[in-house]
Amino acid sequence: MEPSRNYPLFGGAFSSILPAGAIDVSDLRPVPDNQEVFCHPVTDQSLIVELLELQAHVRGEAAARYHFEDVGGVQGARAVQVESVQPLNLENLALRGYCQEAWVLSGKQQVAKENQQP
Repeated sequence: MEPSRNYPLFGGAFSSILPAGAIDVSDLRPVPDNQEVFCHPVTDQSLIVELLELQAHVRGEAAARYHFEDVGGVQGARAVQVESVQPLNLENLALRGYCQEAWVLSGKQQVAKENQQP
């Protein structure tokens, strides 16, 4: 079994540990500059890391939820489920000098893949 690996994101600005077998979708098709997209050939699951524009009218946990639900709406998601929203300790972030807060949201969206019906 292939071990998980540390993978650079957005030209090396930061990185993520990806599961064994994850495939960089940009090797298969065009991916927008504000996204990093990975898929797994066995589980048929996708991981999308997306850089989003600041929305000054929402902050904190509400901002994480706002962006997740907005992306789901743009993608035409049939279902959007937030599983957890947790603050990140700024001391552990490489970008700590550039942000006042950071959040990680885990959730699921039921979205049709490219060229498929929902």
